Amino acid sequence: MNRVDELVQAGRRAQEQVASYTQEQIDDVCLAAGWALYNDENAQALSALAVEETGYGNYESKVVKHKRKVGGAVEGILGKISVGLIERDEETGISKYAKPVGLVCAILPATNPTATAGTKAVAILKGRNAVIFRPSSRARKASSLAVEFMRAALRRIGAPEDLVQIYDDADIPSTAELMQKCDLVVATGGGPMVRAAYSSGTPSYGVGVGNAVCIIAEDADVKEAVSMVTASKTFDYATSCSSENSIIVQRGILDGVLAEIRANRGYVCSPEEKAKLRDWMWQVNDKGRLAMNGKIVAQPATRIAADAGIEVPADTCMLVVMGEEPAVKDKFADEKMSPVLTLFTYETFDEALEKISSITNRYGRGHSMGIHTYRADYIERMGQTMLTSRITVRQPMAAANGGHATNHMPPTATLGCGTWGRNSTTENIHYKHFLNVTWVNEPRPARVFSEEDVWGEFHARYATQHASRR
Repeated sequence: MNRVDELVQAGRRAQEQVASYTQEQIDDVCLAAGWALYNDENAQALSALAVEETGYGNYESKVVKHKRKVGGAVEGILGKISVGLIERDEETGISKYAKPVGLVCAILPATNPTATAGTKAVAILKGRNAVIFRPSSRARKASSLAVEFMRAALRRIGAPEDLVQIYDDADIPSTAELMQKCDLVVATGGGPMVRAAYSSGTPSYGVGVGNAVCIIAEDADVKEAVSMVTASKTFDYATSCSSENSIIVQRGILDGVLAEIRANRGYVCSPEEKAKLRDWMWQVNDKGRLAMNGKIVAQPATRIAADAGIEVPADTCMLVVMGEEPAVKDKFADEKMSPVLTLFTYETFDEALEKISSITNRYGRGHSMGIHTYRADYIERMGQTMLTSRITVRQPMAAANGGHATNHMPPTATLGCGTWGRNSTTENIHYKHFLNVTWVNEPRPARVFSEEDVWGEFHARYATQHASRR
């Protein structure tokens, strides 16, 4: 028996043991697993190891991420029904019963290898499922330690520890085999891994490319908006796919925005410095293609500047470049996975919407957009017309997109991007996505209708329009 079969069989045995758990029992499983990655001692150990092993992000942010993301995931499932009857409508006679999806294969990213494990585990376990994690090769130790903590927590409450497993030395063929032999795949990571999940033949949830772009309108509280953007962009050195990569600023408030950027320790690059930065951030790879330089990913702004040959103040937390027009052709409009922010300007709101659409359509289609405004008509218009899965209003996007105490987005580390991003859903992937639901339908008095009831008004309206065109 190979390693994949060993893990799959162990996971299925564990899942069968909890398939008959009560709501209280499975909630205790979630609380135990969540606490294992939320408590201070473990969160600190995991954050330190993640930075040491991957070289991505910073310790302080990762500790906060454990508190915010894992804690939010647990808080988000409290009181939610995931066992037995979850919905009953007496009028329609429809009852819905929750059942497990079974064994889940969950792919973890190198940029967030430990808190993501906790967030996913809580959501998956809530449905009385088991999970096998496949970590990034760059973060095997950190993800494995996270799983060890959760397994120990399950043992302490008498639950089967094999509800949570990890395949820490999987290669590409064995990862494909694991995906095929599980019941569901949830993939957070690079594009190739997400595409592999969708082509595995197993039902899958994946994520599209991130490239969060935010409008700062003329009525915005500039100080608040820039503070939020800076906090979001610099958190964990922009490991989050929801970190703002570009902002689009109304020209009348540009000077105020630039002043606040500098007040928040952002460094605005000159055109010559921008050229140096571009040459460092994107380089020709071994396939002859211009690609992002891996040495800039989730690194501090001062290091990126130094490596690019740019002198900046020692306390610089973010590099800012002025975007060129047309925005869609500026390489700096792409996702950068680093504390480098691009600033574009606009005159009319129509121009802002055209610009944000063109940027995200090129890179990051369907992921997210943001706006700092108090104008309800601006918010309404974006909601009605923008081809994006989430629009975040007056919040730091890295925190808000995946659920935060300041909003009611479902807590998650996996953001669906809809068909725009070649995903199966636009939703935040949370516990409801790990439930099978049985619909029980009882008879009700037959509904009787006539052609007149259904089509009468329709035919009359078009007959009148046809007559008026004569």
